[in-house]
Formats: sequence, structure tokens, C-alpha cells
Amino acid sequence: MLTRRFLLGRSRDALSEEELMVLEGAVSQVRSIPARQQVMGRGELVTASTMLLEGFMCRYLDDREGYRQLVSMHVPGDFVDLHGFPMRRLDHDIGTLGPCTIATFEHRTLAEIVAQRPHLTRWLWFSTLLDGAIHREWIFRLGRLGAEGRVAHFFCELNARLEMVELAEGGRYALPATQADVAEACGITGVHVNRVLRAMRERGLLQFRSGEVRILDLARLTALAEFDPVYLYGSRSDWLDEQRHSER
Repeated sequence: MLTRRFLLGRSRDALSEEELMVLEGAVSQVRSIPARQQVMGRGELVTASTMLLEGFMCRYLDDREGYRQLVSMHVPGDFVDLHGFPMRRLDHDIGTLGPCTIATFEHRTLAEIVAQRPHLTRWLWFSTLLDGAIHREWIFRLGRLGAEGRVAHFFCELNARLEMVELAEGGRYALPATQADVAEACGITGVHVNRVLRAMRERGLLQFRSGEVRILDLARLTALAEFDPVYLYGSRSDWLDEQRHSER
């Protein structure tokens, strides 16, 4: 099933088999895209939305001098630009990090789903609200954490999101990103990222080498990042809320 990672780890079982088949049947095209390629541009009119099936994509903005700021990262199962359905245009660029496979959903098909499937529509809406929650956390990371905290938070978040879609285990996952990409996501220079990663490796916290992330001490890295995955709204969020309530 092409869409099997959509909301995986985030109460996917709230969708019926019929709804899942409707979503699967809404795919109009599947295609592969090479690494380091812009897929959609700022201001571009969009008539379809994209689900990432394999690989990593990012949203980004360039300043006047061409320096890039990553504003989000996407992992398999994510709708990359579902907000483009009602908004019609993008206010940022979207590109691939490594080779990617994507599924396309024509907006006219999504309009039929919205008109006929209110429950499924609610979960499509939920997926766009997740984007907003992640954006708010990225603002916190950039505004309140130092360089080490930002980098730690970046890797902790990806670990949590990839665990949800069964692409990370034991703090290990593939990531076809460069240190420059990490710098652009964390708002620091590539030289500073290099120093931070070296220090983390020497302290036994994290190793990032040859496209693989290996978290060596998740508890300490999480503390450094001030990372709380509640904003990712995982399937265990309700259970965690109940546990916290019972402890009061």
C-alpha cells in the first residue's frame, strides 16, 4: 500500500479500511525524484498535493544573498504540501535531500473527498495541523536554545518521527543530509555545526557520519535539547496524558 505510512504512529487506526482505500485510490501518479532537486517553487500555482513515500524532503526559503533557511523536514508518510490545496500557491520552496519517491493527489480528487468524506477530511486536516505544531517547535528551538540544544533537538525530533513510521530503531536512522543542511535547519554556520557534532561525539551523545545518525545516549541528548515529543501527537499521547493526570 503506497499510503501505508500516512499517520502511522499517530492513530492511523482511527481511519477505517474503507477510508484508507479511498486515500489509496486517490493517488494519481507515483514518481521518483533525484537528490538535491527543487520540486516546487515559491509562488508557483499548485493543482495537486504530494505525499512523500520514500526519502527526505525539506521546505526552505532563500534570502537576498541566496543563503537558505530550512523551515521544515519531511519524512515518509508526510503530506509535503497539503496546505496548497486550499491556498493554491506556496510561499516557500520544496526540494529533496536524497532520492525520493512521491505520490500525487490531484486537488479535484481531494475536493471530492472533502465533499463526501467528512471523517477522512478531519484526518487530512489533522495532518496539516501537525505541520503547524512542528513549525511552532522549530521557532522555539531557534529562539530559545543555544547551538548545541538546536542540533540536539533536530536529531531528537527526526528520531521520534522516524520511529513512528518504522524507519528508526534504537536511536539509529539513515539521513541523507550534510552538515550544511543541519546548519540551515538550526540557524547556525556549518563550521559551528561541525564543532557541535564533534563535541557531541566526544561526550558520547551522538554520532552523525556517512548519512547515518546514531544516538548514543538518548536521555542525555533529550535533556540537552529540552525535547518533549508531545507536540508530535503520537499514538501514545493520550496514554501519556492519562499517566500525567493520574500522577497529580
